Amino acid sequence: MNIFLDWAATAPPDPEIFQETCDTALTCYGNPSSIHAAGQKSASKLAEARQKCAEALNVKPQTIVFTSGGTEAGHLPLLALLRRPVQGTLAISAIEHPAVIEQARILAHCGWKTLIIPATGEGFITPEAVLSTIRDDTAYVAVMAVNNETGAVQPVEEIAAGIADRTKGKKKPFFHVDIVQAAGKIPVNLNCPEIDSAAVSAHKLGGPRGIGLLYHKKRFEPFIMGGGQESGIRPGTENIAGAWGLAACLVKNCRSPADDRSYSMAEYIIESLCSVPGIAPVPETRKPDDRRFSPYIFQFTNSMFPGEVLVRILSERGIFISTGSACSSRSRARPVLQAMHVKPEKQLGAFRVSTGKSTTKQDIDCLTETLKDIYQKNKMHTKKE
Repeated sequence: MNIFLDWAATAPPDPEIFQETCDTALTCYGNPSSIHAAGQKSASKLAEARQKCAEALNVKPQTIVFTSGGTEAGHLPLLALLRRPVQGTLAISAIEHPAVIEQARILAHCGWKTLIIPATGEGFITPEAVLSTIRDDTAYVAVMAVNNETGAVQPVEEIAAGIADRTKGKKKPFFHVDIVQAAGKIPVNLNCPEIDSAAVSAHKLGGPRGIGLLYHKKRFEPFIMGGGQESGIRPGTENIAGAWGLAACLVKNCRSPADDRSYSMAEYIIESLCSVPGIAPVPETRKPDDRRFSPYIFQFTNSMFPGEVLVRILSERGIFISTGSACSSRSRARPVLQAMHVKPEKQLGAFRVSTGKSTTKQDIDCLTETLKDIYQKNKMHTKKE
């Protein structure tokens, strides 16, 4: 039996949600822009999905734009800067997802300069770091709510308030927050008045791939134009079934964010894996009961093998983990760990364990015992040599 511990990359499909998604695809096939009955049925379903998403996130329906995923949701407000007649600077956190960092590099070719907001050794972006990075010409700031590699929960509300206070009387930079690893898992307050937009993805919550949403507090002029769908912000025929699947994900998961059981499980995971010789948490200061981190994402380092080798060894035994972000799995570079000034040898041995609400202690016990077995066999092999 396989054990899946790579939920931060994608969550196992939720059968109930996928059944709802399939049923919607079969019954609401009309184009929602069409004026006939089939089209209006789809339009009504889309509006209902938008309403459900808004209620789950505690925002207004008109602030929800359906996208092809978290990546596009992050691109839309960033690309909108290309409509500005005068270029300026972007302030991007050093631990941001490649979806934002790589897009910022594209904007650099169009005259924009990227300012990198430094992280602490524990992987946090402080309000002070943001305020010391931004300039008068900074038009856009991006800080993710939960880091997808370390699980560090960022103080986005404090950062947002700090930016607003710093720029009082001036034009405030647009503040975008990636909540892909936070929505439906830990409490998120999108009603913070200084947060301008946020990105969400369905497949991180057991829903279908190819669907996400962008929350935007106020309208902005998009760079890409089309048929006017999604209030003109995201053109293209809407994915009705996907939108309904995303709504079902948020409704189901936002009702039960991380609780004491989740954090108790996190303590068990850290204590269990750290009982294996040569394994330590990243950052080293992360304690089992440290609630500054998501209870679903854990970064460790090991002294036995390079992280990617350990991933392959465990995969052969039916246990699936990762080294870090799936979007950068083909690269050996570890930008997040580099930003935290983790020593090169520890970066080399780093691996990520990410869990979900259905992960059991038995799953963790199996991982721990397998790691101990691998350690013993590697130790014996080394002695023979």
